Amino acid sequence: MKAKRLEGVMQGVFLFSALISVLSIILIIIFMFAGGVPFMMEYGIVDFLFGDRWSPSNTPSSFGILPMILGSIFVTIGAVVIGVPIGILTAVFMAEFCPPKLYKILKPATNLMAAIPSIVYGFFALQLIVPIMRNFSGGTGMNMLTAMILLGIMILPTVIGLSESSLRSVPRSYYTGSMALGATHERTVMKVIMPAAKSGIISSVILGVGRAIGETMAVVLIAGNQPIIPQSITSGVRTLTTNIVLEMAYAAGEHREALIATGVVLFVFILMINGLFMMIKRKESKA
Repeated sequence: MKAKRLEGVMQGVFLFSALISVLSIILIIIFMFAGGVPFMMEYGIVDFLFGDRWSPSNTPSSFGILPMILGSIFVTIGAVVIGVPIGILTAVFMAEFCPPKLYKILKPATNLMAAIPSIVYGFFALQLIVPIMRNFSGGTGMNMLTAMILLGIMILPTVIGLSESSLRSVPRSYYTGSMALGATHERTVMKVIMPAAKSGIISSVILGVGRAIGETMAVVLIAGNQPIIPQSITSGVRTLTTNIVLEMAYAAGEHREALIATGVVLFVFILMINGLFMMIKRKESKA
């Protein structure tokens, strides 16, 4: 009786925890959409999403967020191009090729990378990457390429950790069976183990993209923060997240509503990206 009673209590605790999570998401959605959608409807969705001028202090004010949308997309794509291949290949090395002594150093190092605050990454880029970019491209060195490189580094622990766990979760019978058929270790890893772990690797990419598109403090320090459509990879850029954090402290009235609406757009972007990757993941699992 006591065991059944305890089991019932624990089921209630788990159900309560799950409901709290769902309720939190619902409240966030209600707050964001209630604060941002009315402004977009009043200002004009097309003008808001595709306007190329952001000047809230002018008369009349302009609240076009197209430069920030493009900035977020470009920076995220660049971070994925830089970080995802390096992260996946590092995970493959750590799971299948790394000597035990070296693994004892690499594993804590990658875990430590995940624990470093984003503002520290920003200072690191400000002191190291920005001067290199300044010598390479001229100007201040604070540009879109700098942000891409930094975010590519910042998503590494997420991609490495989840990809390695997925590779290690593949049943060892896959490996031994492939080796028994005459395949080399390298071919077995690349042609058998990695495809079997594809679902987990895709999940790591999803979380990496989410971190890249949602990063704020590090990007504020090194992206240039210019609310204009970037003309090249070495142009200054402002993302959706940095636009909110730079101006929310003093925003009021219509300006504040525009920033909340910017948060709605960012939220929808993340939902779209997650939905796209989930569709790809589902197709891969059915194949």
